[in-house]
Amino acid sequence: MRGRAVVATLAVLAAAGCGGARQAAAPEPKLPRALAQSWAQQADAVAASIDAGDGCTAQLRAVGLQTQVVQAVDGHQVPRRFVEPLVAAANDLVARIACTPAPVVTTHGKQGKNGKHGKNGGGD
Repeated sequence: MRGRAVVATLAVLAAAGCGGARQAAAPEPKLPRALAQSWAQQADAVAASIDAGDGCTAQLRAVGLQTQVVQAVDGHQVPRRFVEPLVAAANDLVARIACTPAPVVTTHGKQGKNGKHGKNGGGD
C-alpha cells in the first residue's frame, strides 16, 4: 500500500531529528528529539492500523499526526529544510487513507408497509 511508503517517509524524517553522525563545519539541521520520537511512534500507530485493516482509526491517527506537524511548523520548531517534505508527507498520508465504516446491521424482523417492524408491520 502506498500509505506505508508515506509512513516510512515520515519515520525517516522524524529519525533525522534523533541525531546521527556529525560532519565538519556547519551542523546539520535536526528536528527536536521529542518531536521526532513522537512522530515516529504516531507513524508506527498509523501503519499498525493500516495493517489491521482499520482505515478509520488509521485516518484519525494520521490527521492527528498531520495536525501536530503543522503546529510544529507554525511554531518554528522544524528546520526549514524539513518543512516541505514533512508537511507534504503528512498531507499525502491523510489523503491516501480511506475510512470505510462497517456496514449498518439491520434487524431481522419483518418490515410492514409503514416501515415499522413488528408482526403485522406495526399495525397493518
